[in-house]
Amino acid sequence: MSSIGVRIALFSAYFLFAILLNSVGTVILQSIASFGVTKEGASILEAFKDLPIAAVSFLVASFLPRLGYRRAMIVGFATVGVACVLMPLFPGFLTAKILFFAIGASFALIKVSVYSTIGLLTDDSNKHASMLNLIEGFFMVGVLAGYWVFAAFIDPADPASLSWLDVYWALAVIAAVNVAILLAVRFPRAPVSTAPGSNLLTDFAAMFALLWKPAVLVFVISAFLYVLIEQGIGTWLPTFNNEVLHLPQAMSVQAASIYALALAAGRLSAGLVLRFIDWFRLLLICIAAMAALILVALPLASGLHPNPDMSWVNAPPAAYVLPLIGLFMAPIYPAINSVILSSLPRERHAAMAGLIVVFSALGGTTGSFITGRTFAAFGGSTAFYLSLIPMAAILLALVFLKRLVARPA
Repeated sequence: MSSIGVRIALFSAYFLFAILLNSVGTVILQSIASFGVTKEGASILEAFKDLPIAAVSFLVASFLPRLGYRRAMIVGFATVGVACVLMPLFPGFLTAKILFFAIGASFALIKVSVYSTIGLLTDDSNKHASMLNLIEGFFMVGVLAGYWVFAAFIDPADPASLSWLDVYWALAVIAAVNVAILLAVRFPRAPVSTAPGSNLLTDFAAMFALLWKPAVLVFVISAFLYVLIEQGIGTWLPTFNNEVLHLPQAMSVQAASIYALALAAGRLSAGLVLRFIDWFRLLLICIAAMAALILVALPLASGLHPNPDMSWVNAPPAAYVLPLIGLFMAPIYPAINSVILSSLPRERHAAMAGLIVVFSALGGTTGSFITGRTFAAFGGSTAFYLSLIPMAAILLALVFLKRLVARPA
């Protein structure tokens, strides 16, 4: 098959893992109802998902070009397919832990492989940025689809029923279909270092050596700050909606889905816009728009009081305005990833993708932690106002990144 087949395989891979990764909230909810797990106990699933992503990316990223990106993705899909089958066969919270460990470890293989393969399919930085935005946008479409897929298997008459576990049969079939697609397509060959004495140990050392490149170091700071903002707002937006805007609990969650929809729309549209506009100019506009939305939306959230007749018709304007920050936030992460990958030789893409995944995971964890602590101590509006600080830092980092990637390697 042509490169179109490879692109279909990459999009399909991201779509499935979007559903699996973002099902953790639903599984926590259903584990409490079906397995009698406490809230504190169920919260451990997040760690079972995130820690393997960082660890596996760190350990195997430099090895993947030798294994082959297609083989790595097949291993990832086969692993989650088996884990999905275990859920309905052996229902229990222990199986859920195993499932999310498998999802995290497999996604590390998938993301590094996808990011590295994009570099083999595109021949200039704008096309690279465009395709990466489209794939990340499709990921957000998968996130939205996941809510509906899981909801379709939950019995509204008996929330504690195990009927929701049947969703994993469908997800296992999708994983098997992805394996079939990967077996049918011919991937471009991953470039491997041919330097004398090159081996797995030297490849691993080369990944660390990337951190000494000024452009890579500035990129790492940019990616860390971006994910800090995205996860900080995304994780605590439902709580903000409930405690600051006084939306009912269910409506608070539904209103937060506007943020995911905005992220999807932003990345898909940026994938088209970046074919015609320089990435640096677009991101400057995006950061300015993000800051403007914060300064407009948060004053609209002040002085509100609980309303027992709250509905979508009379909801505070901030409930609609604040989540739109995702529309302008969305292009930043794929674009800066594309910029740094495009500036490196293709044989270094897998190692760089590993660093991207590691520092993204660290940024997400840090962002959620800082926002949560600030939220508890000073309130939701203050916590979100403080996001202006990393926005300003990203703006400064992008100026340096633009200059550094323009220099000869």
